[in-house]
Amino acid sequence: MKSFINFLLKEGVNDPAIFKAVFMAGGPGSGKSFIAGKTGLTSMGLVLINSDDIFEALLAKAGLETTPENIYSDKGQTIRAGAKALTKKKQILAVNGRLGLLIDGTGKDAEKIKKQKAGLERLGYDTMMIFVNTTEDTSLERNRMRARTLPDKEVSKMWSHVQANIGAFQRLFKGRLVIVDNSKGKNADKETLSAYKIAVAWIKKSPSRRSAAAWIANEKKRRGITK
Repeated sequence: MKSFINFLLKEGVNDPAIFKAVFMAGGPGSGKSFIAGKTGLTSMGLVLINSDDIFEALLAKAGLETTPENIYSDKGQTIRAGAKALTKKKQILAVNGRLGLLIDGTGKDAEKIKKQKAGLERLGYDTMMIFVNTTEDTSLERNRMRARTLPDKEVSKMWSHVQANIGAFQRLFKGRLVIVDNSKGKNADKETLSAYKIAVAWIKKSPSRRSAAAWIANEKKRRGITK
C-alpha cells in the first residue's frame, strides 16, 4: 500500500488514464483476469481493483490453501473481509487522485455496479464495461482447474446471476459495453483485440465531463503545472 501511495502522489493529474473507469464482469472461470492481461489495460494506466488477488495473498500468508473448506471457514471469511477492506482503501486512494480504474468483479450484483458507476460519474469519471462471457460448462470446468476452487453448486448459482444481468448492463453502459466470448473451444483473440482497440481509443480521449476538466485545471494550478 505504501508503494501505491507513492505512485498516487507521483501520477495524479499526470495519469494517462485519468477519469476513466473500466468495469470487468463475468462469471467464475470466465477468464476476466486473463482477458484484462491480454488487453494490457493496467499498462495503460488503469489501477487494478480486485479483492480476489489480495484475498489469495492473505490466505497464503496465513498458511491456508485456497480450498473451499478454507475459503468458507470462519477464518477464511474473516480474511476475505480484510481483503475487501484493503481493496476498498486502495480504490478510495486511487479515486482521490482521479486515477484510471480497472474494477474487476463478477458482475453478479448489477445494482452495486450501477451505484459505483453513478458515484464515479458524479466525480467526473467516464465509464465502460468489458463483459467476459462463457457457457456454464466452461465456467464449471475452469473452476475445477483453478487453485481457488468453489463448489459446483456455488459456481452455477453465480454464473446464472451474472448471465441474468447482461441485459441490465447493456442498458446501463449502452454503447460502452464490450462482450468477449471466452468459452471453451472459442478463439477469443479476435474479440479481445477488438476490446483492446476500443478501450485504447476510449482511454486516450480527454475526459468528457466538465467536472473532470475543472478538477484537472485546479490540480494543475495547485501544483504549478503550466501545460
